[in-house]
Order: sequence, then C-alpha cells, then structure tokens
Amino acid sequence: MTEIKICGITNLEDAMVAAESGAHALGFIFYRKSPRYVSPEDAAEIIQNLPPAVATVGVFVNHDAREVRKIAESCLLDMIQLHGDESPEYASGLSEYHIIRAIAPRSDNDFTGLKTYPASVILVDGYDPRLYGGTGKEANRDAALLIKEQYSLILSGGLHAGNIEAALRRVSPRAVDISSGCERVPGEKDHDKIRKIIDIVRRFDKDSGKKNTGIFRKAERTAHSSQNEPSS
Repeated sequence: MTEIKICGITNLEDAMVAAESGAHALGFIFYRKSPRYVSPEDAAEIIQNLPPAVATVGVFVNHDAREVRKIAESCLLDMIQLHGDESPEYASGLSEYHIIRAIAPRSDNDFTGLKTYPASVILVDGYDPRLYGGTGKEANRDAALLIKEQYSLILSGGLHAGNIEAALRRVSPRAVDISSGCERVPGEKDHDKIRKIIDIVRRFDKDSGKKNTGIFRKAERTAHSSQNEPSS
C-alpha cells in the first residue's frame, strides 16, 4: 500500500477530511514564509482532535533546533521533516525523533550528501532555486528512482489527480506527499480533490497488489523527554 501524506494542513476541517478519506499522515508547516504556515498553537489544537492512528509530521526550514524540539513536544508531533539546509550534525541532535529528510535534486545524481545524513526516509521534491518546497513543480523522477534503491522514498512535487497514477507507475514510491495538488488556494484544501487523489492511489494499489510499507510512524512519547538539548 502506498502511504499518503496530505501536507500544508492549517485547519481542523481539512485535517478531518484528509484523515477520514484515508490519509496516513498530515503535514504541518512551521516555516513562517510559507503560505501554508500554521502556528504551533493552531497545529496543537488540530492534532489533539485527530484519530489516533494518523501520524503527524512537522515541517521545518532552518529553524533553531531548540525551537524544533519545543514545537514537536507541544504539538505531540510524530515525525520531523527537515526541508532546509540542515546539516547531518543538526539532524543527529534530533535523533530521538523519526526524521524525514527533504531534498530537491537538480540532476539525476544530485543527492550525494545523503550518504552521511542520519535519515532513512527521504522525500524528493521539485527543485526551485528560490523556494524551499511548496512550488507545485514536478520532482526529478529519475533521481527519485535512484534514491529509492537506497532509502525509503516519499515522492512529492506537484502531484495531483491528473498525474499521480503515472508517477506511481514510473517511480513506485513507498509514500506520496500531496499539498498544492489538493488545494483551492495555498493553505486551504479542496475536499473533493483530497478524496479523488486518495481514491486514485488506492485503486492503483489494488490493481498492483502493493502492500503496506510503514513509512509514517507514531512517536514513543516517553523517549522525547529523556534526551539532551540538540545543538542548533
């Protein structure tokens, strides 16, 4: 089964529709420059009302590591997605969390830096020289295929109902991340689009016989409080 993350959640109604439609995970963007930014306070309120099986992913871009931990703990996040220029050392300081490393390869082999990165799950997004994701641009799928040989792959980058089946056939990722492809406007989801794209993924999985992959995992809360502060 291809797991599904609906990213850029900003309100409870969108979150509940995504969860009830079959999303495995929801993404909350804490990068203030993003049009899909959600405050930690609003995210925490949404998350406390979600079904317990839905994983929650916090998306961060070059935040101070202490702020990441503070938000993760206050919102009860299950996973941390690093979507900026965070170093391997930075990520190691957050090792008690499940880490997703987001990259946007410019060429087929533009991912050599992953060799020393402490993340087993890699999200491949579309490249833009000025923006950290959320552009709706298609990811480099040739690079995604190569990355999939070594890491658990989440495919992102401009996925929508009109192209997701082709992307699944081409890349066969373990999970997909959908944001702009199920919106009315940035930060506001289109509920019909959410349902339609999830239905397409489910029908593809049924036809292909794809099994569950276990990308999105719930956090063990007791582990978080016992760790030392990470360096920024």
